Amino acid sequence: MTLIAIEFMSLDGVVQGPSSPEEDRSGGFRHGGWHGRFLENLSMQWIVENLVGSQAYLLGRGTYDIFAAHWPDAGPGEAILAQPLNTRPKHVVSSRPLDPNWTNARLLEGDLAASVTQLKSETTGRIALIGSPVLAQSLLALGLIDELRVMIDPIVIGSGKRLFGDASNPVNFELSSCVSTVTGSLLATYSKLPK
Repeated sequence: MTLIAIEFMSLDGVVQGPSSPEEDRSGGFRHGGWHGRFLENLSMQWIVENLVGSQAYLLGRGTYDIFAAHWPDAGPGEAILAQPLNTRPKHVVSSRPLDPNWTNARLLEGDLAASVTQLKSETTGRIALIGSPVLAQSLLALGLIDELRVMIDPIVIGSGKRLFGDASNPVNFELSSCVSTVTGSLLATYSKLPK
């Protein structure tokens, strides 16, 4: 089983609030919505392939709340993403109950390392960790992310939650593929190297 982290990231590593100004204003973040101008056909295809090609999703609580408020009622123009997100298993790291209106979502409780390791062993195919920067940092530090798929946008934001925090042990990755888009973004895939 492969756990893949899918992130939209600025040049300085910011992953907070890429989609809209109101998405995540925690910590006084004022730059939400910075990512939209870099989307075009190739990056949209990349997003669709990553989500449709995953058999399950792993979400932190903040990302879950945003998704649960949007995807169950998504319009026909978003069906290509809504269909897998609404129907496939979603595993949420949280201590609070989940919204019962978003089907196939369950809490992933207990020790993070043990529960994610068990999830990986029980799932056939890929698990996509979407957004969820705090959870991504924790899983990177635990060495549980097998692959990073990052859309790196040519913008320096200067503040906000970053994908890479302080780590006690380095985790080595190798570049598996990288494609540039017409907007100057990079669609990069990094695979974890064995220890």
